[in-house]
Amino acid sequence: MKRSALGWLILILAVLALAFLVLAPMWLVGSSSFKLPREIIHRVPTWFPQSFTLQHYQKLLQTSAFPTYFLNSVLVAAASALVTVVLALMAGYAFFRLEFRGRDFLYRLIMVAYAFPSIVILIPIYLMFAKLGLIDTDLALVLVNVTFALPFSIWMMRTFFASLPRELEEAAAIDGAGRWKTVVHVLIPLLRPGIAAIAIFAFVASWTEYLFASVLIISDAKRTLPVGLSGIIGQYQIDWGLLLAGASLSVLPVVVFFALVGRWFVAGLTEGAVK
Repeated sequence: MKRSALGWLILILAVLALAFLVLAPMWLVGSSSFKLPREIIHRVPTWFPQSFTLQHYQKLLQTSAFPTYFLNSVLVAAASALVTVVLALMAGYAFFRLEFRGRDFLYRLIMVAYAFPSIVILIPIYLMFAKLGLIDTDLALVLVNVTFALPFSIWMMRTFFASLPRELEEAAAIDGAGRWKTVVHVLIPLLRPGIAAIAIFAFVASWTEYLFASVLIISDAKRTLPVGLSGIIGQYQIDWGLLLAGASLSVLPVVVFFALVGRWFVAGLTEGAVK
């Protein structure tokens, strides 16, 4: 049944309204970072800068610890995404391709762990990491980020593994490929959409994590961006230009990372696998 002209109009207007709600705040943040302070705090906001300045970015990069916070976040987020992808692939293959006793129970147990709010286990994790000497280390943040991202990532891998025909693995076994070669040379190339989805999810979750980063990290030199940017907000006054410039630069790695791997979202899962 063909969609009526009115239906198409309503759909287009709804998409435009949603796009405006998502993109308008981002545009205001980015454009305001180039405005003079008096224009930023003006009662009537301007969509396009009537004044142009780079003083906020110069101050951010030259007089603050933003570059250190930025580098810390990149290292922690990249390591968290890499470890999450590797473990999710291994766990996904074990849960959805291998047969062993207690498999279903263990899978449900992992998924139950995802239901616990992070605030509930904040104190136990802090005490455990304190005994292990992991407080104020990047490793502590990576472990926490992977712990919270892995259950959902394993669940995501279930869908992608279920979409792969087992005949591909059987054909590889007939050709003499072992299990490791089958996974590396047959399954992983076909799982690129799933790997990209998990990598983006883990990277963004780590990049925006604030609670554990504010508790487990003590020294200023090891702070990540969310915690570091919160320090820009003063007790009595806020440097809005500095804060807007920091917020604008903080989204760049996520945009770049998505631009590099986001194309796998629309790629065919088994494109070219079966002729």
